[in-house]
Amino acid sequence: MMRTLARTLALLAMTALAACATQSEPTLYQRLGGTPGIAAVVDDFVDNVRADPVVNKRFQGVDIDHTKAMLTELICKDSGGPCAYTGRSMKDTHHGMDISDAEFNAMAGDMAKTLDKFKLPQRERSEVLALLNSMRGDIVGQ
Repeated sequence: MMRTLARTLALLAMTALAACATQSEPTLYQRLGGTPGIAAVVDDFVDNVRADPVVNKRFQGVDIDHTKAMLTELICKDSGGPCAYTGRSMKDTHHGMDISDAEFNAMAGDMAKTLDKFKLPQRERSEVLALLNSMRGDIVGQ
């Protein structure tokens, strides 16, 4: 009887531990509100960039709807979401544009302004800005 009880308790403990191990923390994608949340952030961000005199000239003649769609896909994918990114690489997209550090920093500031508007918690703000900064080498000076 005691052995059966001990085995049952051990089995219950292992099941509980396995359940805890499979429960994971929400991804950045989930914490941003999924694709609709990311699309709203991208929409505001691109509008900020287009209004920013430091970088707005870069967006003259650009298909803004396409740009927003590609950025939404990219952030969705890179934040742990189910999206596939169908655009060109950041390096190919920015090749020959010779974007400066000042322009990249201005765009990062435009994203920070968007994140402030949406009142994102510090953790999500940091992760989104880190995601953006991870692309710096493929954007600046290309």
